[in-house]
Amino acid sequence: MFIVFLRFSDNKPQAAQLLEGHNAWIKRGFDSGIFLFAGSLQPNAGGTLLAHNIDRINLESLVQEDPFVAERVVSAEIHEVTPGRVDERLMFLKG
Repeated sequence: MFIVFLRFSDNKPQAAQLLEGHNAWIKRGFDSGIFLFAGSLQPNAGGTLLAHNIDRINLESLVQEDPFVAERVVSAEIHEVTPGRVDERLMFLKG
């Protein structure tokens, strides 16, 4: 499982122009079953994603397809997490 942080860069003003493509990219991630969660980093610092059912190399490629990443509106940090203890509602994350 991976947590992806998308932190705004100095190029943040370009976000409005790319928002439709960014949202379509997020939708594709959910439709493919890779993204489980998407949300905003507060206060207005960027976004975060929870991803699973993908390996790191393919996730890195997928993240590069995000228009926000491609146009340097955000910088992406990918953190791999191995779930150890989880609520029973999230047991599927343990694989």
